[in-house]
Amino acid sequence: MKNPRVSLEQWLAFKTVVDCGSYAMAAQALNKSQSSISYAIARLNEQLPQPVLILDGRKAVMTDAGQVLYRHAEQLLNQASQAEAIASSLALGFESEVAIAVDVLVEVGSLVCAFEEFSQEFPHTRIRVLETSLSGTTEALLEKTADLVIGTKTPPGFQSRPLLQVKMIPVAAPGHPLVKNREDVSELELRSIRQVVLRDTGTFREQDSGWLQADQRWTVSHFSTSIKLLRSGLVFAFIPQNWIEDELAEGSLQRIPLAPSMDRLLQVHMMLADNQAAGPATKALYETIFEKLSAPA
Repeated sequence: MKNPRVSLEQWLAFKTVVDCGSYAMAAQALNKSQSSISYAIARLNEQLPQPVLILDGRKAVMTDAGQVLYRHAEQLLNQASQAEAIASSLALGFESEVAIAVDVLVEVGSLVCAFEEFSQEFPHTRIRVLETSLSGTTEALLEKTADLVIGTKTPPGFQSRPLLQVKMIPVAAPGHPLVKNREDVSELELRSIRQVVLRDTGTFREQDSGWLQADQRWTVSHFSTSIKLLRSGLVFAFIPQNWIEDELAEGSLQRIPLAPSMDRLLQVHMMLADNQAAGPATKALYETIFEKLSAPA
């Protein structure tokens, strides 16, 4: 990469002269002498292949090249200001990034309001979302690949707070034999019907969860894939109700009328990977999510 010939100070002088309309007013805005502004613009015109500003009487006028470069100068100055703001945030101990592992039981869209509020307070801290399932969620906590974790299991030695409850319900497409013209379905009947289940994202994949007794199973990595397969009418599944509210409302998926009911209510918790090492941004995101999503256990 070539070293830039024009300094930020020169670009700032150029932008300020354009914004203010004259060298004198630009000098006043920047608290500099008019001669220093004139010199900066003269050097800028010399260092670039074409001049960006010319004088028309006492008025500074942008050339065609200046009109194009003005936008680039504005972006460059904004980036420089942002870099300084990030440096200030880091100096105050704010993390550059917070990683959050979210079990796929929780639809990530429900976190948007919390993310938005957090980003207003910590605009220079990135959020990295890890979508996990089963032992993969616990693994993110134990291996500290995430700063905070949302999941159903609290390993020994960790403190958690109840966040929300998720109801798992059995569903299929309207034309599926478990739904079409049915009033009650037995658990025994499910065993002979193809089921779509969720893969464990953990390294060792050692956790099972829910009803897994079907002789035929298709395994996928995410509930969004399960829903696509369900809509095809080829499978049934136990799905978090919060994932399929729209499908249930429009009728593209229907509850399987199991007797007795096999709905399951799961308690979802939130945990910090390291209470003592958690920085201010991590703690703020933790509290913001809890404020937006928490429900009684």
